[in-house]
Amino acid sequence: MKGKVVVITGATSGIGEVAAQRLAAMGARIVLVARDAARAQKTLSRLANSGGGVAHSIYYGDLSIIAETKRVAAEIAAAEPRIDVLINNAGALFSAREVTADNLEKTFATNHMAYFVLTLGLRESLFAASPARVVSTASDAHKGYNLDFDDLQATKGYSAIRAYGRSKLCNILFTRELARRWSGKGVTANCLHPGFVDTRFGDGSGGFLSRVVRIAKTFAISPEKGAETIGYLASSPDVGTLNGEYFYKCRPATPTAGARDDAAAKRLWMESAKIAGIEP
Repeated sequence: MKGKVVVITGATSGIGEVAAQRLAAMGARIVLVARDAARAQKTLSRLANSGGGVAHSIYYGDLSIIAETKRVAAEIAAAEPRIDVLINNAGALFSAREVTADNLEKTFATNHMAYFVLTLGLRESLFAASPARVVSTASDAHKGYNLDFDDLQATKGYSAIRAYGRSKLCNILFTRELARRWSGKGVTANCLHPGFVDTRFGDGSGGFLSRVVRIAKTFAISPEKGAETIGYLASSPDVGTLNGEYFYKCRPATPTAGARDDAAAKRLWMESAKIAGIEP
């Protein structure tokens, strides 16, 4: 990873921060995308302590907002003509239905649309670095869910767990369609289930759900363990040519039939492009 550029979201805590530190220690230059300045600066200091004298950087933006994500992508693309690895890792869980400035349900906006918009905004830099990689954090939480294309914004009844599970299904479908569309471009796309990890995730979701998540974390694995597959997919030569796969514990795994539905993957891509105002 020496000399390679890694853009990563959701790296100011948890598995994202661990993965960033490990990749920095391997010689990569880390480009953080963050919202909280205090946490981001602490992460930057930790990365600097990883050694190598590399000048890591931070870009700030609210990835639940399409215009903000586009702005951040444009700023990074202008500064980084070559990006070797993009790690889409930021995610959230909301106990009550919230709507963004784009009139999108916030789980869908944060967990799926941010991946879609940022990845497409950085595509030329990824193509220029060929061979390059896109790594997206999905989850086994997708199991048991299918997308309702007539109600992607959960207006007909909101469940935090269902909204989260569907957003993670979106991550897998997005990865499959990205791999298909970018085949031959020198960029691979893979996603992963990190396991149930003891991180900040879910702490700010609010209400009873936050208490349930905190209790459940007594049975969770450590961030160090949860970050292993992210680092593996970002750096290992063993997966340099694998494309469109779903991984767990650094091995290919099989997601649900709904997550392998190529027609759904294509439709999600087209719907996402329409929402974001991006050429499909």
